[in-house]
Amino acid sequence: MTVTNVLLSGVVGSTAYGLAHKDSDVDRLGMFAAPTESLHGLHPPRESHVTTAPDRTLHEAAKWCRLALGGNPTVMELVWLPDELYEVRTPLGDELIGLRTSFLSARRVRDAYLGYATQQFKRLTDRGDGSVAGGSAGTRKRTAKHARHLRRLCHQGFELYATGRLSIRLEDPESYRSFGERVAADSTAALPLLREFEEAFATTRSVLPDEPDEAPVEAWLRRVRRHHFH
Repeated sequence: MTVTNVLLSGVVGSTAYGLAHKDSDVDRLGMFAAPTESLHGLHPPRESHVTTAPDRTLHEAAKWCRLALGGNPTVMELVWLPDELYEVRTPLGDELIGLRTSFLSARRVRDAYLGYATQQFKRLTDRGDGSVAGGSAGTRKRTAKHARHLRRLCHQGFELYATGRLSIRLEDPESYRSFGERVAADSTAALPLLREFEEAFATTRSVLPDEPDEAPVEAWLRRVRRHHFH
């Protein structure tokens, strides 16, 4: 896949979190600018390009902004990565990193991160028996992965909600692996964690505003359109 005008791109997912193992895929996420003229025709350009082997997702700038303004945890990672994980950085990409707090709002961060965590919990309990200990090795592996992501979403989302900062690299990756193994043996073991963070969100006053600050985001996107008007 060849996509031009990539503004920002980097390594995300388990490698970025510090949870990767020798068989883990390397996930990449990025943003590109469609040529401005192409946005005015009958057939607008694709807003996302997704490939496997290698695993890479690229969103057009406007789509990325809409997703980020909605609190999407996956796209949000792109502007909070440690410097060494960026593979493409442009001046416009650096400007966007500088605007990252403009995308944040208390309600959307809470709803998005807790919503994603709840989805992970649903995947854990869909078997209906509360346990995967007797399941296949593949089932246990998937369950452990979902559990790690549930815990990560809770911790990262609450940090962002409470402090306005997002730490991509996890402080204690081994504790996430241990949690995954416990939940792989008994999926109901994830419920206390989810309930703990639901309570934490409910009882903590966020430092984030009630609504995101769209004005600087809009101004940035218009600069992108002017720069790529050809």
